[in-house]
Amino acid sequence: MFPKIELHVHLEGTVRPGTLLQIARRNGVPLPADSLDGLAALYEFRDFAHFLEVWLLTTGALRSERDFRQVVVDYAAEAASHGAVYLEGIFTPGEPASRGVGWDEVFTGYCDGARQAAEQHGVQVRLTPDIPRGYPLEAAELTARHAVAYRDRGVVGLGLGGLEAEYPPELYARAFAIARDGGLGSVPHAGEAAGPASIRGALDSLGADRIRHGIRATDDPSLVAELAGRGVVLDVCPISNLRTGVVASLAEHPLPRLVAAGVACSVSTDDPAMFGTDLTADYAAAKQLGVSARDCYQAGLRGALCGQGTRQELQQIGESFDWAGPAPGGQP
Repeated sequence: MFPKIELHVHLEGTVRPGTLLQIARRNGVPLPADSLDGLAALYEFRDFAHFLEVWLLTTGALRSERDFRQVVVDYAAEAASHGAVYLEGIFTPGEPASRGVGWDEVFTGYCDGARQAAEQHGVQVRLTPDIPRGYPLEAAELTARHAVAYRDRGVVGLGLGGLEAEYPPELYARAFAIARDGGLGSVPHAGEAAGPASIRGALDSLGADRIRHGIRATDDPSLVAELAGRGVVLDVCPISNLRTGVVASLAEHPLPRLVAAGVACSVSTDDPAMFGTDLTADYAAAKQLGVSARDCYQAGLRGALCGQGTRQELQQIGESFDWAGPAPGGQP
């Protein structure tokens, strides 16, 4: 099995239907369906807005430090079974905070989960809390300040997600300045549901170290050349892009054009439970598009926000693996 690095996975979007039922019942949270089949039917997304509705349904069931910790540990176990050695998990603290959950309870749960994940499953987990577009700007700055406060607990960056076309990155410049001043990386979503202007805004106003998605850069060849020249890594999620309708088919996905132009592209699942995918499937999709597992790993290593010690460990894993040999069980 190939070692894998995943830089773009929403931890709330890793909650499989069975776990969602368990957590919702534990917290007394009603769901639109009370069976696995019923919940699975909800994940037939009409469009990106429908996906966000289902995402909020899942996050609404998460209420306690125990829930947040469980989400991290459960996904680390799943990711490890697909060869993951390092992942950067996204979580959105402003959502539970808006429902009255304490900010520190949210951060503590996820940070404790990251530590437990490494101990139990051998996966190094770092965290990048996300600002949800459309929430009050005060919540964006609170997210940034708490992220900085938890920097020594595994938080390595600040993200921006949600309704990209409606809320441009420039609105969140202050929050990202707080994060950068506090020593965190900048990893906003851009170039998924909106075009090159969104990506440029993320680079210029948010000081993006990486771009999550970024595939709409191909609408502007000069931007693709700039990304390649600056060495900006894109976190590409092929199956997610299919499920949300960002691309019409895998054959039309921009990933091969980006790689051919010299842009480093890591490969991730985004929201695996919601999109019916996993790391093996997304790496297989990348291979189908002509991008090798080794290329994905190297781009992941290049884009990772971890410390030097962890980076050296990941580099050693990549250098010692026989990428040319056959993969057991047909793994990509």
